[in-house]
Amino acid sequence: MNGRPISGTSAGGRPARGRAGLPALLAGALLLLVTACGGAGSDGNGAKAEQSSGSTADSAASQAVVTVAPKDGAVSVATSDALKVTAGKGRLTSVTVKDAKGNEVAGRIAAGGASWQPLQHLAAATRFKVHAVAKDARGRESAKDTAFTTLVPKNTFLGQYTPEDGATVGVGMPVSIRFTRGITHPGDVEDAIKVTADPTVPVEGHWFGNDRLDIRPEKYWAAGTKVTVKLDLDGVEGRPGVYGKQTRTVKFTVGRSMVSTVDADRHTMKVVQDGKLIRTVPISAGAPATTTYNGRMVISEKYAVTRMNGATVGFGGEYDIKDVPHAMRLSDSGTFVHGNYWASTSTFGAANTSHGCVGLHDVRGGWSKQTPAAWFYNKSIVGDVVVVKNSHDKTIQPDNGLNGWNMSWADWKK
Repeated sequence: MNGRPISGTSAGGRPARGRAGLPALLAGALLLLVTACGGAGSDGNGAKAEQSSGSTADSAASQAVVTVAPKDGAVSVATSDALKVTAGKGRLTSVTVKDAKGNEVAGRIAAGGASWQPLQHLAAATRFKVHAVAKDARGRESAKDTAFTTLVPKNTFLGQYTPEDGATVGVGMPVSIRFTRGITHPGDVEDAIKVTADPTVPVEGHWFGNDRLDIRPEKYWAAGTKVTVKLDLDGVEGRPGVYGKQTRTVKFTVGRSMVSTVDADRHTMKVVQDGKLIRTVPISAGAPATTTYNGRMVISEKYAVTRMNGATVGFGGEYDIKDVPHAMRLSDSGTFVHGNYWASTSTFGAANTSHGCVGLHDVRGGWSKQTPAAWFYNKSIVGDVVVVKNSHDKTIQPDNGLNGWNMSWADWKK
């Protein structure tokens, strides 16, 4: 060893060629870099990758165009016929419309998916959100989200209904709704009221004038039927510029069946409960000059004691009895079945002496539970039926009280 460096000597002891090896190393490094990074057209192993013939087209935006009316952010939107969702160059696959509480508006997508419309009116003064999705011919989705607010009505109406929620009623009780404003769009209002029964029975509505709608089955309700009434009047335009402001569910139960038949000629009333005669009661009907209406009548109110003044029903000062006991209303015009303490006991079952009511023997103050009037009052519930026959008078008008049972089913449905 002579102490000279050996860095320029090859592994075989042959002298190195100076810097000639550096370009080759750089070139090899660059080649390795290109190969390792999988350059365009490679699969990382030096082999050229095949590109999907449809990859560029499939990743393009959907051609389907969703349109929502009214426009996003719209206010004072009409509650009917304003909301519509359509799809161009595609078909709708889902549409959801909800209010701020999450209540969903029922709707239907048309055949072919070109449009969607609600199946109900919208509530007034309410903000709704719309989410709609459509697909184009290649299955690519397009979606749209909007929101709008319905109008705040200046004029409104309510439906005053009977029977009350939770009531147990007789088999003759219809659903009767009196509106606080005259209705000129009865179809829209009736569509917003749903009456269902368990067990199921078909029901139909009938309008008396423009402010009253009664709904009933063809025959009396079956005992034990449970009835549900849904009033979805909020936002319904009952007349131009006048909107409903009511959303309510009412449920009532039909109790046992009780139908009582008054024979004015025989001066008797036969009380039939659940198909069995339970008592024949002597009565006094309307006198010859003031006869009792014939027909089927429904008990609409009960009063343990009430005042009856002839001046309020067209009889002037002919009577004013301040303490009539056990009174039950049969008509709006003043027909009652009630206790009578001022006539002799022998009158009942023998003569007709009233101003049109059906009287049963009673005591003043109605304190006795043993009188025929007290017995009948305690057995009766609102909705029970009292039928009057063989009176020398006409049949009561169907709208005079809850007495639509005096119409044929065909006439009722007109």
